Amino acid sequence: MHLTMTHIIFIVLTTALVLGVGVYAGTRVKSAADFSTGGGKAGTSLIAGTIMGTLVGGNATIGTAELAFNFGASAWWFTLGAGIGCLILGLFLAKPLHKSGKETIPQFLVTTYGPKSGPITTIFSSVGIFMNIVAQILASIALLSSMFQLSPILGALIAVILVICYVFFGGLAGAGMTGIAKLILLYVSLLVVGVLAYVKVGGITGLTHGLPAFPYFNLFGRGFTVDFAAGFSLIVGVISTQTYIQAMFAGKDAVTARRGALVSAILIPPTGIAGMLVGMYMKMNFPQMKAAEALPTFVMNYLPPWFAGIVLGTLLVTVVATGAGLTLGISTMLTKDLYKKLSPQASEQKLMYVSKGLIVVVAALSLLFVTGNLKSMILQWAFLSMGLRGATVCLPLLGAIFFPKSVSPKAGLIALVLAPVADLVWKLGVPKGMDPLYAGLIASFVCLVVGSIIFPVSKTSPENKGIIT
Repeated sequence: MHLTMTHIIFIVLTTALVLGVGVYAGTRVKSAADFSTGGGKAGTSLIAGTIMGTLVGGNATIGTAELAFNFGASAWWFTLGAGIGCLILGLFLAKPLHKSGKETIPQFLVTTYGPKSGPITTIFSSVGIFMNIVAQILASIALLSSMFQLSPILGALIAVILVICYVFFGGLAGAGMTGIAKLILLYVSLLVVGVLAYVKVGGITGLTHGLPAFPYFNLFGRGFTVDFAAGFSLIVGVISTQTYIQAMFAGKDAVTARRGALVSAILIPPTGIAGMLVGMYMKMNFPQMKAAEALPTFVMNYLPPWFAGIVLGTLLVTVVATGAGLTLGISTMLTKDLYKKLSPQASEQKLMYVSKGLIVVVAALSLLFVTGNLKSMILQWAFLSMGLRGATVCLPLLGAIFFPKSVSPKAGLIALVLAPVADLVWKLGVPKGMDPLYAGLIASFVCLVVGSIIFPVSKTSPENKGIIT
């Protein structure tokens, strides 16, 4: 089915409404601190909007439907793992992170591992986040191709332009407020779409009769090692990613930051169910179609044109919002942890301009990278991205939070370098073996423990004074 004028009108209206909220938020941005962390004044809803506005994106919707089309219930691991990660973030990490008064993960790690740890963390974390931006661009290509029959390159170009516009004017405030508006529309859309798919397929009976029990009704349908690693990568990735940690730093107090993370933990997992139902329904009825186009095609075929336009507009903003939030995370780290070190006298206005310039650069690089990976599966990049971020940051971050007087700065530096290298080398060298996340975490753990024994903490070191008191 092709788009009608009614579809297009409601797509434009929905997109304009949500992006307009972000532009309005941008009018309140007066400094680099406002742009990167909302000035440390964010409430529970803004924090939750920032987290979910980034996590519940193309991966959780279009990517989940794509994976469910091919493998069924194992597609739920993205949103389920993300919810568990937010739960851990809220229960155990929100208070010490907010109390630190920092703006980025590298700034936080520097207090324990010394100034050299900042640039190392920035570089490897940015690479990991960049992989997820690629996933969002791939999701946008599937969406725009379904709606407008655009070429992949043109679809990617439009997506990149929208990403820049989304975050360019609002920073964290825009991402958070737009995230709230988008999530209201998205939850209504997914509820309707999920219920409709469930009814049309004939409920549980229809699903079980139409699809084989394995892999479609097994959370480990791709194999236990593959799917457990996928879920685990989301857990460690969430607690290791600048975008979500940035939301903790932005809270007006630690309690608010915690509440925002816990609200996200409750609301994120259900979002994947609609995509799963749609993916399996489309597999039963259109087994030869492109899996990545399952969700937008379902929306166009089975919803009234006006409501389909709202849902498609919401999906478009969803994909763009996630890419924007991730791009902002990279921009903030590069600005605060690299550029500011090179130009310590730079004004707040200058830092904000640099941050916006980096947003354009990162978005443009993602466009170039996507052109060589057009046939990749969306969640493949998402899981790889979370794994690399987790391998790099997770254990050093936990060490800096809970054992700041025990982990050695030299051990931390070694872990921050060797863990992501181990992850990438294992991925390239043993592509069918153990998940590369495990290789990275093992390397990180060994470096931290053995390194702290070989290079014990100096009692007179300016580092390792600790965050928790």
